[in-house]
Amino acid sequence: YATRPDGRLDVTNRCRRADGTVTEARGVAKVVDTTTRAKLKVRFAPAILSWLPMVWGDYWVIDLDPNYQLAAVSDAKREYLWVLSRQKKVDAPTYQALLARLAAQGFDLQRLELSPQP
Repeated sequence: YATRPDGRLDVTNRCRRADGTVTEARGVAKVVDTTTRAKLKVRFAPAILSWLPMVWGDYWVIDLDPNYQLAAVSDAKREYLWVLSRQKKVDAPTYQALLARLAAQGFDLQRLELSPQP
């Protein structure tokens, strides 16, 4: 994430596939809850379509570990859940603590899929 001059955020998501190739998606986010700054709307569609409400998706930071190394992101309907890490390898106790907090919030952790990290 990077702050833009207009107050929005540039968002870059990268994923390394099993074959070693990297895919990347670039988008922009705007803060919709200025009190907590944890609720965003994100768009990965081209800027020309930014006036359409359906290209903006909820992106809510619902958990952040005390050391700011892991974040959990979801939406209002809890239709998805992403665990984001600053590091390729996550300390097992830190990850388990995050899972415990997510379970306490009612998330179905059986749906989580770990991405293999080389």
